[in-house]
Amino acid sequence: MSPLTAVAVYLVIWWVTLFAILPLGARSHAEEGIELRDGGDPGSPVTPNLKRKFITTSWVAAIVWLIAMGVMISGVVKLPGVPE
Repeated sequence: MSPLTAVAVYLVIWWVTLFAILPLGARSHAEEGIELRDGGDPGSPVTPNLKRKFITTSWVAAIVWLIAMGVMISGVVKLPGVPE
């Protein structure tokens, strides 16, 4: 497997992991009882903590990527279309 393919696999895993982690711990304005004015969305998070979520996404994605690479390289599961 080429390094470019490995990076592409990591990026796909990172984005999927990001969308899984984004809603964790998020409290909306409606849940907090904060009334928004000027057209704000009541479902938007009060404190999104994006920096923390990006860091968490990176290490979780790295662990998942290592497992996926181990499976692909070892040949435990034959994946069609993945270059060797």
